[in-house]
Amino acid sequence: MIRHLICGALAGALLAGCGAGEPRRGGTVLFASGADLQSINPLLTVHPLARQVQRYVLLTTLVRYDDSLQIRPYLARGWRWSPDRRVLAFDLHTEARWHDGRPTTARDVAWTLEAARDPAVGYPRLGDLAGLTDVRVESDSVVTLRFSAPQRGIPDVFTDLAILPQHLLRGVARDRMRQAAWNLAPVGNGPFRFVRHEANRRWVFAANPDFPAVLGGPPKLERLVLAVVDEPTTKLAALVSGELDFAGIQPAHAEFVRRERDLTVLDYPLLFTYGLVLNTRRPPFDLPDVRRAIAAAIVRDEIVAAHVYGFGTPAVGPLVARGDGREPARPAPTVISPAVASRRVRSSPPFEILTAGSGEGTLEQLVQAQLARAGFTVRIRQLELSTFLARLYGPAHDFDAAILGIPGDLGLGYLRPLAELAGVPPGPDLAATQRMLTDAMPVAFIYHARGVQGANRRVRGVRMDLRGELVTVHDWWVAP
Repeated sequence: MIRHLICGALAGALLAGCGAGEPRRGGTVLFASGADLQSINPLLTVHPLARQVQRYVLLTTLVRYDDSLQIRPYLARGWRWSPDRRVLAFDLHTEARWHDGRPTTARDVAWTLEAARDPAVGYPRLGDLAGLTDVRVESDSVVTLRFSAPQRGIPDVFTDLAILPQHLLRGVARDRMRQAAWNLAPVGNGPFRFVRHEANRRWVFAANPDFPAVLGGPPKLERLVLAVVDEPTTKLAALVSGELDFAGIQPAHAEFVRRERDLTVLDYPLLFTYGLVLNTRRPPFDLPDVRRAIAAAIVRDEIVAAHVYGFGTPAVGPLVARGDGREPARPAPTVISPAVASRRVRSSPPFEILTAGSGEGTLEQLVQAQLARAGFTVRIRQLELSTFLARLYGPAHDFDAAILGIPGDLGLGYLRPLAELAGVPPGPDLAATQRMLTDAMPVAFIYHARGVQGANRRVRGVRMDLRGELVTVHDWWVAP
């Protein structure tokens, strides 16, 4: 039955043919993205897949996590701390070159960090650089960073912020970074070169034959294509027909995919949480009791069972339990008495939940139904991704509430911008911000997701984990 439905869905769609056998495309791998990348510029995007493309495909970061989640050298071959741990010197590899032939130097690192520290740019993790007070180029291969307080270790942000070419971006006004020509034809220094971008269709990258051996050498794949396929049934059909090599699949389809001879299912932990963000700038969400009543009305176990078929963990706060890579301790949420909850519900006006995408909106409908059972009147409005993000993150913060997939990071830096999105001041440190998010409930956390990818067995060397789906893309290879 499922095969019949997906074959019908695929006919005449972006990818044609069903059951015709796997196309012969050699060393090119097609990876499905549910939406176009928000931006290829690491200073501008919160899009999880875009951030992976930046640090694993097109560009390089100073340091990176290994498979045991320990920070290891990458563009920086090593580092040195001052005795008081306020000064950090990175020693860079000298072999790295931009794809236009120019060398990658400490000036690129300094320019990237200074741009990220400038509020005019709008770097999403600006708060993670608040303690960085000075960036100094000592030589082409040494950059020194000074912090306002002693640091326990390498800040997580340096594993995430990919370094940019200052010779191509230094002439762009900081408040005009989104209009930079580089964003349309990016020049990187990573294992893959940019080839072309067809808006809302695909991004194409080719292996960089000059990627230095000290950074891993040229990748084994010839090309990596990110194909934009936002309709889940079309995505599944293309995976089954062999026209996609990787596609995020709905948990309900996992067993069907496992039965396909040429496919396998990859199930892995994610730093990705779904929540209902409440705009505390607007009534009635400026009232803590209303927010708590909404959070109390959501039946998380029911959603995990019905929506993701167990591929997730109910979320009572922003963090998952120890073992999936984040900090431990799930603090108990602040409770609200039934009498107060009932009074707040009766006085709450109807409100709108924004969501992104073009699918059936199962999660949104489950949340709507649960809130209706509690007495809330809720409308759902589904928007295209860029419009959705503009409504949420634009200066007007034009939304009542929104179902949001929240990409995390191992340093927990995402907690501060999440609080700011909801309109509440973050705490003075991450622990205080975590407590505020759990107690004041500006976000009704729903569940912590697990990744479920359908994969073609022809692609080998694949590992997906907390670091992302593309973390090992440099080492992927195609079986003959």
